[in-house]
Amino acid sequence: MDWTIVSFLTADALQNGTIYALLGLALVLVFAVTRVILVPLGEFLVFAPLTYVWFLPSEVSGLNLQGQIPGTAWLAAAMLTWWAVLDRTNLRRVGLLLLGALGVLGLAWWGAQGVPMWLGWLLAILVVLPIGPASYRLFFEPAKNASVLTYLIIAVGLHFAFMGLGLVFFGPEQFRLPPILSGQTTLGLVPVNNQAFLVYGFALLAMVGLYLFFTRSIFGKALRACAVNRYGARLLGISPSQAGYVSFAIATLIACVSGMLLAPLISPAYFQGFLLGLKGFVAGILGGLVSYPLAVVGALLVGAMESWASFQASAYKDAIVFALLLPILLWRSLQSQEIGEED
Repeated sequence: MDWTIVSFLTADALQNGTIYALLGLALVLVFAVTRVILVPLGEFLVFAPLTYVWFLPSEVSGLNLQGQIPGTAWLAAAMLTWWAVLDRTNLRRVGLLLLGALGVLGLAWWGAQGVPMWLGWLLAILVVLPIGPASYRLFFEPAKNASVLTYLIIAVGLHFAFMGLGLVFFGPEQFRLPPILSGQTTLGLVPVNNQAFLVYGFALLAMVGLYLFFTRSIFGKALRACAVNRYGARLLGISPSQAGYVSFAIATLIACVSGMLLAPLISPAYFQGFLLGLKGFVAGILGGLVSYPLAVVGALLVGAMESWASFQASAYKDAIVFALLLPILLWRSLQSQEIGEED
């Protein structure tokens, strides 16, 4: 292995690790506030760019989709309407939710009529974004005070449901999306796609933004209070339910923007979200699902291991990455104290 190969593998590890870091940050955020391991996060990542395909001009996408509303818009509107039915005693919230459902369909219809590409980019994110907090209200909040295992089972079921719907909405093929920044920049011996710099920039912005949000804003401090002690936060007038909505919304936003920036580099398809989300989960586990800096370090380690394995043993690269979980889980099991089943 010479210096040229090392340079290419390092660049690949940095790009992959950055994506896993974004997903790891979102997973840690949701788990800290709600104790939910958000397995469907990878589906949110691919839903946004796949929705964007419906808003692209036919000469760019190569498909004649003008006037067709993407399935994700109908899904978001249906989930918001279901949320309104569950909260029917709160007339103000019902009105806002129904207005939001109509707004999602209106934005999707507007985008499907043909809009500038930058506007379609934003509309795709806005269409997918409500699915995150609606998922918390419809599937996780009814199981209040459930165990982490119960939440995990719900999340896995939701992942398979979303992945199946993705196949129905978008079909099995991959789509090639136009980049925001075209061309390449050579750094040393490695040509780096200019689109990758946007991914790096957003990752840095997300890390700094989350730090400032949790340390400087009153809403961030409220989420931290729910993460530390939900019952104590409730006594101080902080709603754990509202904190759950906010955490799911932030995580979904991070996933959607990450997917939109990453899409020109990977040609997204409905099935790609699972592996990306699973490797982000590995990064979060390496950080103990509690530490944002450790999650980032874990993501870079996952990216490095995947890059090395793809060169040395490409057939086993995913198995090698997931094997990183074994020593961490073993160490955590040895550190934990055995308690009775009732406790």
